[in-house]
Amino acid sequence: MLRISQLKLPAEHTEEQLRKKIVKTLHINSGDLTCIRIRKRSLDARKKPELFYVYTVDVEVKNEPAVKKRAGEKVSIVKDIPYSAPEHGTEDGEGITAVIGSGPAGLFCAYLLAREGYCPVVIERGAPVQERRADVEKFWETGVLNPASNVQFGEGGAGTFSDGKLNTLVKDSRGRNRFVLETFVAFGAPPEILYDQKPHIGTDILIQVVEAMRREIIRLGGTFRFHSQVTDILPEEQFLVINGTEKVRARAAVLAVGHSARDTFEMLHRRGFPMEPKAFAVGVRVEHPQSLIDHSQYGRAERGNLPAAAYKLTEHTKSGRGVYTFCMCPGGYVVNASSEEHRLAVNGMSYHDRAGVNANSAVIVTVTPEDYGADGPLAGVSFQRALEERAWKAGNGNVPVQRFEDFRENRISTSFGHIHPCIKGSYTFGDVRGIFPPELAESLEEGITAMDRKIHGFADDDALLSGVESRTSSPVRILRNENFTSEISWIYPCGEGAGYAGGITSAAMDGLKTAEAVIRRFCI
Repeated sequence: MLRISQLKLPAEHTEEQLRKKIVKTLHINSGDLTCIRIRKRSLDARKKPELFYVYTVDVEVKNEPAVKKRAGEKVSIVKDIPYSAPEHGTEDGEGITAVIGSGPAGLFCAYLLAREGYCPVVIERGAPVQERRADVEKFWETGVLNPASNVQFGEGGAGTFSDGKLNTLVKDSRGRNRFVLETFVAFGAPPEILYDQKPHIGTDILIQVVEAMRREIIRLGGTFRFHSQVTDILPEEQFLVINGTEKVRARAAVLAVGHSARDTFEMLHRRGFPMEPKAFAVGVRVEHPQSLIDHSQYGRAERGNLPAAAYKLTEHTKSGRGVYTFCMCPGGYVVNASSEEHRLAVNGMSYHDRAGVNANSAVIVTVTPEDYGADGPLAGVSFQRALEERAWKAGNGNVPVQRFEDFRENRISTSFGHIHPCIKGSYTFGDVRGIFPPELAESLEEGITAMDRKIHGFADDDALLSGVESRTSSPVRILRNENFTSEISWIYPCGEGAGYAGGITSAAMDGLKTAEAVIRRFCI
């Protein structure tokens, strides 16, 4: 197979134009081109409003050696090496192979284990994804929170109610990233996620994909136990305690509990599991008209067939703090993502079509154990909770919203300007600035103001801020060794909640790595 890089075509090109470009580059007849597989597609907007797509493609052609010789350095010969699981180990052990949590880390861990014949038992505190969706929508409509089934907890994990972005910076030489994307496509995701530079699925499709993956895991011999929380772990006896009463023996238990499993973190700490606090980030959600972002990124009033534009911004404040955007949702919604009573957190979400009127993203600032006073491994959890309690009070249980002008002037807004919120859940005007310690509020103001130099209108007086964005990543790390186990040798900390991933794809990849460790150790 031949790989061609840096194929550049106008953004509005057709498939036939791409084919002709390949034929011309290779100096072949159209009939000699037997297969085209797009490997990467990115948008080049450096000369906006003139926009281009840049492709890397793999092609199969007749008489490949001769074509390669003529093309010279323009093309390279490639050979796909598919992802594969390691050889099975020999250790037996008594009890089930458990996967605790069914977010992307737990789901992909269970999927690989099931494919290899290990019949995993997935233990999930929340509900199946369709039941969970009903619980979430009821919460947004009525404010009635189900602490076990919400935006954070339930089948699919926190990423299910997000934009569903699948890009990652994790280095990957084993093909795990490609395997994750191919698996998503196999279970219903759009095929363009295999090659788009910034792939995303969207909440509406991700729900279907998660459900389809569960059905396949069951078909392969796995089991799902919903509404089943692991409330205790008995290390010496190798028992998991479910819902406070039932004991289940496990030869291996993968801890893929997610970044919001605070009660689980507390239980692990009581049980003496080695843990440490880690840096994370907190901030606000900011909303702008999607048309503003499109015009800024594409340089033209109408985007045509181009997707809703995205952005990624970073600034450094005078105090030395970094302020940056995170989890940007083109054409999306701010969502009430709370999981505890009398505490309020927000997140961003998009559907696959990204057709919402507003764009939103988190604008966040990193906080370290030195910032929040790391008195023990759970100090970051306490810091998050304190911010969320202030956010809940600021909105009297609703999402608090503040115009950026009023955020700067430290006053509660009384009316909207030309931007109106796109929020899932009830909202009200509130003191968003007052949620944060002064130094963090000042950093957010300074960062947003500076970002206006890159996207004119970003610091518009009417830009809407809501809070608090506090669940960007886990505030703890559950320590594991080179065998992926805790100090307790049958426990495998995994994914974002354990502090080893950040986002859907990296969490899924860590789930695969953890499953590989289990496979290398145990026999079926």
